[in-house]
Amino acid sequence: MQPLTQRIAPADQPLNTRAGWLAHLHDSLPALLAGLIAWIAFLVVGDTPLIRASGLALIIVGLSMALRAMGAALAIIGGLALAFSPAFWTQTGGAESLQLGTLVAALIGAGALTGALIWFGRRPVLGAALGLAIFAVLFLLVVGTPRSLRMTTLTTAWLLFLLIDILLASNPRPHQPRSDLRPWQIVGLLLLLAIGTLNEPLFALLLPAVVLGLALAKARCPLWYWIAIGIIAGVGSAGILSNYVSPVWWGVDPAAVPDGHVPFIVAGAWRDPLRWLALFDLIVRQFTGLGLALGVLGLARLARWHPPIGVVTLTAYGAYASFGLVYFGEDSAVLLLPLLMIQVLWMTYAVYAFGQWLQNSAKPAPRVVRWAAPALFTLLPLIMLLRIVGVG
Repeated sequence: MQPLTQRIAPADQPLNTRAGWLAHLHDSLPALLAGLIAWIAFLVVGDTPLIRASGLALIIVGLSMALRAMGAALAIIGGLALAFSPAFWTQTGGAESLQLGTLVAALIGAGALTGALIWFGRRPVLGAALGLAIFAVLFLLVVGTPRSLRMTTLTTAWLLFLLIDILLASNPRPHQPRSDLRPWQIVGLLLLLAIGTLNEPLFALLLPAVVLGLALAKARCPLWYWIAIGIIAGVGSAGILSNYVSPVWWGVDPAAVPDGHVPFIVAGAWRDPLRWLALFDLIVRQFTGLGLALGVLGLARLARWHPPIGVVTLTAYGAYASFGLVYFGEDSAVLLLPLLMIQVLWMTYAVYAFGQWLQNSAKPAPRVVRWAAPALFTLLPLIMLLRIVGVG
């Protein structure tokens, strides 16, 4: 099977040539297209205000950028699968006033930072991508609310994008060259971790995966970096204890929880088989039983072909799954959106692996074979969208 390619490779081409511009456009266009389709759906079907729809669309762009190494079509379809999942769709709708001054200020600030990244880092695509993330962060910090779910999913999407980029660059397949990590990539991880944890302490659950990713990437981080990581871990732990732990509910029997819902952690709930079934049911309700099976297959294939990505995503997934087993709040599904985003990544890689197998089994592969896997995968977000509009 053909392994993933390093997504940032086209960024090494100069912008002063037509080939360079085409390479950069080809690299970014699928994610932007996924964001545009989702944005239209949020506005038209979800009746979402412009600002909120734009922020949600940027999350889809970030996830699609993380999926870009699997091909343009699968990156678009995977992003839309998250957009049309019930948990993500609950963030659409509502009322919000358009704050044009905030929008312009965020654009100017992000544009300046993007220009600096492109000029000094000479990585146009990654500079533009991080600039887009910075714009979204600045924008949502001003118009968002404390513990904003949109901010959590936004920072998760772009954190996954950076992590996968770093792991592909530092752990290539034997026939691929190894690329040196850029300082701004490492700092970008820290920035996203800090913003995400300050917004929602639960975001600190991603810290073990980030630290493991840095170790697998053999990143040389200065002492101050690890001190900052420790501070973020402390802030996140304190926030989790403050918001999700209550002495009243910590040691109770899970069966004693009224109506099965209480907005706190019940420590012994992970031993209850019903909690495990509820976690599996959450995934099935979002992506159907096929999505659950594809996730298992995708993780297995990642462990075979790209062990660093498989281990890092499994670590992040396990942290959120552990929280989901012991947390009894009614908002559990939306708090576990980072887990669902990793589920989409695994699902997409499973379809990618299946498509590669089809092509290798039918050499020379006709066009219908090359497009078979993406075409089948398209049915998933289509079914999910039809379910949203009340068809089927």
